[in-house]
Amino acid sequence: MKEQSVKNHARVVPGYHYVAAIALLATFIGSIINLLHCAQGNCYSASLITVLTFAVILIWAYTRLFALKAQDRAIRAEENFRHFILTGKPFDTKLRIDQIIALRFAGDDEFVGLTKRAIEENLSGKDIKQAIQNWKADYYRV
Repeated sequence: MKEQSVKNHARVVPGYHYVAAIALLATFIGSIINLLHCAQGNCYSASLITVLTFAVILIWAYTRLFALKAQDRAIRAEENFRHFILTGKPFDTKLRIDQIIALRFAGDDEFVGLTKRAIEENLSGKDIKQAIQNWKADYYRV
């Protein structure tokens, strides 16, 4: 597996991000075209296909969002525990979830200092990732 860094840590699943997205978009566009060209009084099935396609798109999107939210909660707990082990104190409540998620890539040697800096300077997740000197890879997040 390729060494992970700030430049290549984002994960793309081609079947989900490309194939499914394009298939759903094409189906939705096709269903709208079908609905616009349906004969008078015979639009029930065309409208039903459009509504069902829209529902599948919502399910597709929310499935991903719910999984990411669960992963974010797990990362928050893991990193809070790591901070507690290293400092004896839980995270400062001023830390935002995007900051915590970015901090997970920091090695233990710079984690505490970068946490303080993130709070003091209100760093974005991107700024935190770019400030990391000793990148700690996370190959488990999907």
